[in-house]
Amino acid sequence: MSTFNQKGVSFVPHFSASTIMLIVITALVLFGPSKLPELGRAFGKTLKEFKKGTKELIGDDESHPPLQTRKETRVEEANKL
Repeated sequence: MSTFNQKGVSFVPHFSASTIMLIVITALVLFGPSKLPELGRAFGKTLKEFKKGTKELIGDDESHPPLQTRKETRVEEANKL
């Protein structure tokens, strides 16, 4: 979750220790201590699958030869003249 300031620059909000404690206590009240380990495992598996998917996407991009940049193209054109 990111927000934008007036200049359009993205920044991540800062969570203090009291905010994190409030979130943990709320989770305990809502889900109970027996459900939290299950939720943690499910979240971990989801995060692992997400990382695996992004690595596969990045790996697909690396298998193709890189495109030339404008600067490289201009240098090659200048050398041909």
